Amino acid sequence: MKSIYSIYKKVYVKGKNIEEIYDIYAVRVIVHTIVECYNVLGIVHDMFRPIPFRFKDYIATPKPNRYQSLHTTVIGREGIPFEVQIRTLDMHNTAQYGVAAHWKYKAGLGRKEAGEKRFDWIRQILDQQQEADDVELIAEAVKVDLAPDDVYVFTPKGDVITLPLGSTVIDFAYAIHTQVGNRMTGAKVGGRMATFDYQLKTGDIVEVMTTNSPNYGPNRHWLDIAKTNEAKGKIRAWFKRECRAENISRGKAAFDAEMKRNSIFPDDEFLSQIAKRQHFDNVDDFYAAIGYGGVMLSKIVRKAKEDYLKMQKPQTVPESIQDVEAAVSENIAKKQSSGVIVDGIEGCAVHFARCCNPLPGDDIIGFVTRGFGVSVHKLDCKNVTDQQNDPSNSERWISVKWAAGAKASYEAILDIVAQDRTALIADISTAIAAGRIPIHEINAHNLKNGNASVSVTLEISGLEQLKNMIVKLKKIEGVITVERTGKN
Repeated sequence: MKSIYSIYKKVYVKGKNIEEIYDIYAVRVIVHTIVECYNVLGIVHDMFRPIPFRFKDYIATPKPNRYQSLHTTVIGREGIPFEVQIRTLDMHNTAQYGVAAHWKYKAGLGRKEAGEKRFDWIRQILDQQQEADDVELIAEAVKVDLAPDDVYVFTPKGDVITLPLGSTVIDFAYAIHTQVGNRMTGAKVGGRMATFDYQLKTGDIVEVMTTNSPNYGPNRHWLDIAKTNEAKGKIRAWFKRECRAENISRGKAAFDAEMKRNSIFPDDEFLSQIAKRQHFDNVDDFYAAIGYGGVMLSKIVRKAKEDYLKMQKPQTVPESIQDVEAAVSENIAKKQSSGVIVDGIEGCAVHFARCCNPLPGDDIIGFVTRGFGVSVHKLDCKNVTDQQNDPSNSERWISVKWAAGAKASYEAILDIVAQDRTALIADISTAIAAGRIPIHEINAHNLKNGNASVSVTLEISGLEQLKNMIVKLKKIEGVITVERTGKN
């Protein structure tokens, strides 16, 4: 008999009337095999009249907690409805004790193969842990794969695949086999072609189409579509294994963009330190991990910025004013025609700060470095505003000015954000070429919002020429912003 509390939950929590509760009385039949379950169901329906839409087959489609039984509601000879539950002994033990029933079989008290599938999910998590480089990905797997709602999807042969609610055909393909997912070219749901982002529903029959081409593989966009961590882990593993050169290129572009956004301009030694801290043998392995999604940039930026600022400060602290004078006068035995005059001192070694790349026409200021001459910054450079008020650095800031026509060209970097479209790079290059400005370097990548980011390094004679070029670039179709930046 159903307990009073269970009746209360159905009446008040689920909003049912007392007349709608058909399992106040129930009969449970426990048999030996699954075939016997369905045989008993036939006998029950032959003896009593079943109530329509009150039959549930939890054997073919188990509940998310692995509960299995046949449930049917019938009307007895006195006109009173009651529920019949039919299950095997193994199913009954799982219903009573949950996954703990698994240990009964492993201890030799029952069939050893029984219950093996109950721990498939745990095995998947362990397999993914071997392939992932980030513990946060494992934590996300637990959150996603323990979701309370599942869907039950069928293969053309009738096998049931259990997936989290919202799963797509990509998740289905990788749930069948890794190679099926990697070689998938399309899918049919209910005999009709379906898109990769189609969200599966319980009862869908899915057929996956594959190719035998050895050069075929998953698309990076699949990572945004896949729902299960199993599928995402296998996609990342493929890119980690098969696309190292592409991963390095993508990872470097993403890392450089993030560093630039945070005003961090690392040298080779600093890059090596970051890579080693993330447990990589070299910088290329580090870039590759970013490229295939094994390292989350958001995790490392904060620490990198702290280390970068700490590294910068010791280099800018003078021991005495004599150090400042010596650094300017020694000039490290190197004379440069920089186009900048340092307080009337001729032949002083001068270099332009990579963080702001000053041009003739910019207001500038000099900073005496230890052993590298004078570093010239724009007066409104972020590093200047951050450090100029530091008493320990005050003696190192000196006046500098532009010399008249001492240098013909300077490097300048422009960051262009535009709507992604065909021939965007060609239009940008054509506009720059029309201004007879040499291009030293050009890089482009897609942004998460669907736009494109283009970074162009130009050879500029001065600030006015750069301003004119910015105006021309802003007139190009689809261009959203054009900004001058420092060198990464």
